[in-house]
Amino acid sequence: MRVAAFILLFCSAAFAEHLVNAVDANQSENIEPVIIKDTSGLSADEVREKAERSDVNMTQSLRLPVGNVVKAIDKTGKIDISKLQQPWEELSPTPKGYDWVETKEGEWFKGEIKGMFDNELEFESEEIGVYTFDFDDIKQIKSYHIIDVNVEGAATIPGILRYKDGEFRIIQGDETFHFDKAHVVSFAVSGDKERQYWSGKIAISFDTRRGNRNQYDYTMQSNLKRRTATSKLLFDYIGRVSRTQGIETANDHRVNEKYDVYLTRYFFWTPLFSEYYTDRFKNIRAQYTAGVGIGYTVVKTKVMEWDLSGGPAALRTNYITVPQGTDSSVLSPSLEISTRLEYELSDITDITYQYKLTLTNKLSGRYKHHMVLTFENALLEWLDFDITGIWDHTQIPEVDSNGIKPLQNDYQMLVGIGIEF
Repeated sequence: MRVAAFILLFCSAAFAEHLVNAVDANQSENIEPVIIKDTSGLSADEVREKAERSDVNMTQSLRLPVGNVVKAIDKTGKIDISKLQQPWEELSPTPKGYDWVETKEGEWFKGEIKGMFDNELEFESEEIGVYTFDFDDIKQIKSYHIIDVNVEGAATIPGILRYKDGEFRIIQGDETFHFDKAHVVSFAVSGDKERQYWSGKIAISFDTRRGNRNQYDYTMQSNLKRRTATSKLLFDYIGRVSRTQGIETANDHRVNEKYDVYLTRYFFWTPLFSEYYTDRFKNIRAQYTAGVGIGYTVVKTKVMEWDLSGGPAALRTNYITVPQGTDSSVLSPSLEISTRLEYELSDITDITYQYKLTLTNKLSGRYKHHMVLTFENALLEWLDFDITGIWDHTQIPEVDSNGIKPLQNDYQMLVGIGIEF
C-alpha cells in the first residue's frame, strides 16, 4: 500500500503541476474576467426593437424590383404570385414574449431558453416541457429575453441573442458583438429569476418486507445544479437507512458541494469544494472536508465529457468512540483528486462515473476513495430508471472503544426511479 500511495502522490503531483502550468499560461495572456455591460441607457424593450430592425436588414427585402414583376407575368398576362412570394422556409418568427429556436430540420420551437452548457441547449416550451437539444443540431436562435453570453477569453456579454449558421450576434443598446460558435463557451438567461439557473434530479429506492423476516431498506440520491454563463454549483446527496428485525443495520449519509468558475472553454478553478459524511457503522460521527482546487476538461465531444480537478483541503473527523487515551476528533491536511466522466451510450442510456481520491495522514485513514457509477435509462423526458453502484474504501479505519475495527470496503447497489426537474 505504501508503494501504491507513493504512485498516487506522484501522479497527483504531476497532475497538479500540469494544472499550475495551465494557470500560468492563462495568466501570461493577462486574461481577467470582465462583464461588458450595456451603458447606452436603453430599456430592454428598446434593445429588442433594435434587434428586430437588425433582423429586417438581414432578411430578404419585401420590396420587389419591377423586373421581378415582369418575370412573374405568365402567357395569359396574369401575375404568378408564387414567383413573388418568399419561400416559407426562409421566413422566421419575430420574438414577441418568447424565445425561438430552429433546428437544422427546419422545425421552429417557441418557449424560453434556459441556457447552453457543455454544447447542450436547454429549452422550455409549453408543448414539449423542458427539452435538451444537442447544440450541433441548432440552426438558428432568436431570443426575446436578455441573455448572458460567456465568450472564451473570460468576457461575459449580456444582450439580445441572435444565432445563425455558426455565428453569434449579441445586440446591446449602442453595440452589436459578433462571435464565431467556437468562441462561445456557454450562455444563460439574465435577470432576477433565480429559478432559471437551477435544475436537478431525485432518485429513490424503497424496499419493505413483512413475514418471516421484517426488513426495510431506503436509499435516496439527489443532484442539484445551478448553472450560469460563467459558473457551476453542484450539490450531491447519497443516503441509506436499513433495518432488519427492528435492528438498524445501515445508516450513512454523504453530502458533496462543488463550485466551479470557468475561465476558458477547458480550464476552470474551484473556489470551494466541501463534503459532510456520517456513518455510525464505520465509527464516524461526522467528517468534514473543505478545500480549493483547479481543474481541466480533458475530453469534450458530442457524446463524452471528462473532467479532472484537484487541490488541497482540510479534513476533520469526529469518531463516535475511540480507545482510551485517543483523541476522538482529528484535524488533518489532505490532498483531493477527483474525476467525472459522462458518456452517452445510446439515445436512451447515459453513463456517469465519479471518482474522488483523498490522501491524508494515518489518523484520518491515510487513503480513501468514493466511487459512483450510474446507468441512466430514459423512460420519459423527465423520468429515468437508474442503476447505481457505489464503492467506498478507507485504508486505515479507526478502531472503536471495544476494539472493533470497521471493514475497509463498503459496497452498495441501488436500483430506483429518477425524476428530473
